Amino acid sequence: MPFQTENFFEVTPFDMRQAALVCLAEAGVTQKVALVGRLAHAWQGGLVMLNRAADIVATLPVPGFPQRPELVSPLLVKRRAMNTVEGRAVLIHALAHIEFNAINLALDAIWRFPDMPQEYYVDWLGVAKEEALHFSLLSAHLQTLGFCYGDFPAHNSLWDMAERTSNDILARIALVPRTMEARGLDASPPVRAKLAQAGDMAAAHILDIILHDEIGHVAVGNRWYAWLCSERSLEPIATYAVLAERYQAPRMRGPFNMEARRKAGFTETELAALNVTA
Repeated sequence: MPFQTENFFEVTPFDMRQAALVCLAEAGVTQKVALVGRLAHAWQGGLVMLNRAADIVATLPVPGFPQRPELVSPLLVKRRAMNTVEGRAVLIHALAHIEFNAINLALDAIWRFPDMPQEYYVDWLGVAKEEALHFSLLSAHLQTLGFCYGDFPAHNSLWDMAERTSNDILARIALVPRTMEARGLDASPPVRAKLAQAGDMAAAHILDIILHDEIGHVAVGNRWYAWLCSERSLEPIATYAVLAERYQAPRMRGPFNMEARRKAGFTETELAALNVTA
């Protein structure tokens, strides 16, 4: 069956990994969120099969991005004062863009990498569903401020790392959920504090939801990184250092949310190493 057809989800059972690719290739923001919800619901309803061994080829560009926002260098994404509505909207927009990318990252982890245990694919489908919820919450709040997703420029550094690690699942898991996304655990409390100080308690509450869920998402990354290292007979900390250098991962800078990182499954040895390199 061709990808990106209107009736893909109408013929059951369909394959989870092919369906994840359909969702990933979808460029429409609202449509992507809806498709992720349909896929998760169909899996829970027993309407989805899982071909773990298939080598699936993308026939459309991935990921599907909407025409807006304009994607620019991170250096060109301006920060604005939090004491204005527009300033808060810029921040909420940036967070929404991160969550939109996170939907794509979870979907990409499902379709791209074959021969993983079933639990791996189920874990990432759950992540995709929650990332879609996060995006929806932020997008809806942005509209209450008089703006829409796409109204401000955004950068794509999160997806850039996904592209660099597209040929090695170990590198992908080490450097996207355990590095790039784990940085969100550190950033969330100060961002929440700024929003609360500005009087935007609705946004602060959304950040509470996101932090709670993101701890679980990073834990998924930690779980499968440990599994992959075990399968390949690799020492996790030394392997991480090699991968971070090979793929030019961003240098970790504090302060770190140690409580959240512990909940997400980072070991005390890993946390101690963070303090040394910060």
